[in-house]
Amino acid sequence: MTDIFWIIPLIPGLSSLILVIFGTKLPKKYISIQACAAVFASFVVSVISFIGLKQIPHEAYPLIKNLYPWIQSGDFKAALSFQFDPLTAVMALVVTGVGFIIHVYSIGYMAKDKSYARFFQNMNLFTFSMLILVMGSNLVLMFVGWEGVGLCSYLLIGFWFEKHSAANAGKKAFIVNRIGDAGFILGILFIFIYVGSVEFRAINEAIGGGHITQSIATLIALLLFVGAVGKSAQIPLYVWLPDAMEGPTPVSALIHAATMVTAGVYMVARMNLLYTLSGTAANIVALVGAITAFYAATMALTQNDIKRVLAYSTISQLGYMFIGCGVGAYAAGIFHLYTHAFFKSLLFLSAGSVMHALSGELNMQKMGGLKKYLPRTFPVFLIGAIAISGVPFLSGFFSKDAILTSAFANGNYLVWALGIATVVLTAFYMFRLIFLTFFGQERLDPEVKKHLHESPPVMTIPLQILAFFSIVAGYVGLPLVFGKKLNLFGHFLEPVIKVSHEAHLNLSTECLLILFSVAVALFGIYLAYIFYIKKPQTPHNLVAKFPTLYKLLYNKYYVDEIYNATIVQPMIKGSEFVYDNFDLKVIDGTLNGSAKTTGFFGKFFSYFQTGLIKDYALIFLLGVILLLGYLLF
Repeated sequence: MTDIFWIIPLIPGLSSLILVIFGTKLPKKYISIQACAAVFASFVVSVISFIGLKQIPHEAYPLIKNLYPWIQSGDFKAALSFQFDPLTAVMALVVTGVGFIIHVYSIGYMAKDKSYARFFQNMNLFTFSMLILVMGSNLVLMFVGWEGVGLCSYLLIGFWFEKHSAANAGKKAFIVNRIGDAGFILGILFIFIYVGSVEFRAINEAIGGGHITQSIATLIALLLFVGAVGKSAQIPLYVWLPDAMEGPTPVSALIHAATMVTAGVYMVARMNLLYTLSGTAANIVALVGAITAFYAATMALTQNDIKRVLAYSTISQLGYMFIGCGVGAYAAGIFHLYTHAFFKSLLFLSAGSVMHALSGELNMQKMGGLKKYLPRTFPVFLIGAIAISGVPFLSGFFSKDAILTSAFANGNYLVWALGIATVVLTAFYMFRLIFLTFFGQERLDPEVKKHLHESPPVMTIPLQILAFFSIVAGYVGLPLVFGKKLNLFGHFLEPVIKVSHEAHLNLSTECLLILFSVAVALFGIYLAYIFYIKKPQTPHNLVAKFPTLYKLLYNKYYVDEIYNATIVQPMIKGSEFVYDNFDLKVIDGTLNGSAKTTGFFGKFFSYFQTGLIKDYALIFLLGVILLLGYLLF
């Protein structure tokens, strides 16, 4: 049954096409059923293909299905072909499984939206594009999916385009991603120059055969990583992701949990032989990931918008994934991608449930005491917060531990230290969110409180499913202290992750590292409890004591303002200068001048076209006299 994997991306693609053509004429109920059924069907095929994959020998990986030759120009060839191997299987299951749950949740969340059909056609298109990205057997087809999710992010982030902030956020995401994509394109071109093919199998064979030098590998790996930095919102191209919160909450969950932002991590893992060959590039990946993880966590400390806290959290968690890939623990990086998909989508959708209950309110300072009003949303939100904080024995604990111990084992002590510091900050800001939202004194607007209500089952049941997986998903990748055979996730990915710098620690050292990581996570939670429950005046006192530091964090280090002053405004002013002095004076001047010249000659010759017979007779007579004069004299 493994030969049917190629239809996985086609089902949501076909559904999106149907909704584009007929969506406005179809009832909401049909749209809901079709859009959700398409993603669920893809999930079922992914499960069947996953089961079939385990029954064939590793030597047969990857399975490839060529559908069409597609591009053939000289030596350059790129087929429309899909591949399926353990890494593809994990990504397909995450994208379709979590994507299906988000689609179901959207039925309730978007029920009253006037553009219901457009929303689901874009969500299906997004799923289709992400599946093309993870299943393409070559870099060119991966890039098609890469650009597809970029386009869909623009459409979905700016879904409510009547709002200027939403329209601007969509444009910002699209433009910032184009910067990263320029590096990605150059990386693909260099691979073709030095390998002669863009197929993943050929690239791996060239690297394994020693046909690519370490310096060339570094160049290509860094260019590809530029694309990953843009798509996965790492320093310095992370600025689009917090603004992406302008889109509907299900969009935030889909983009930030299971699809678009994980594309860069997937690409690095897919090209693991290349990054293993280039130690320099791998170290840069790990360092960028570590700095981003810590940096984004500091910004989350002071945000009051419930979705923006989660947005900075996403940037931070993506940093962890790059740490894993950068230190050679690619399986650990993908493992965190897998667990993160559950607890981050749970957190975003739970935040959406809170917003739904509070008539769209986002400011945590206007919440408080919601625990008793939202009996189904509160426990699942709490589970998500515990999971992301790295508390035993939920899913986030296992994947974070795998990354941090791998970083320490490989001697990346600075990266490990930044990762540990981020653990403290993550636990603190997540429980700051929990305590401000669900505990303490009620700070609700009276009008909002009047309409306060729990979300309907179509929204809360998906939350409960995600909460369940946020608890149990990590048990497929138990730490090595429990025995190597119990790390089923890493063992499953071994045929794809063929080369690794992963080192192993002795039992006592690994146990100490795990205990230390757990201790700092619990310390972060306890600190949040002191600040926001036991001594709620503490944050105000600290703000009064360190106003400059607070403003710096609250204003996100003024990076957007710096970019605006040094890049955006100079480009706008430069464009205005070119427009005023070149477009208007040279281009428009030339065109207008030619038009005026033509008009002048037209007006001059019009004097000879009076329409009076006597004038034409006179001209004729003069012509005859001149002609006779010429002939006679």
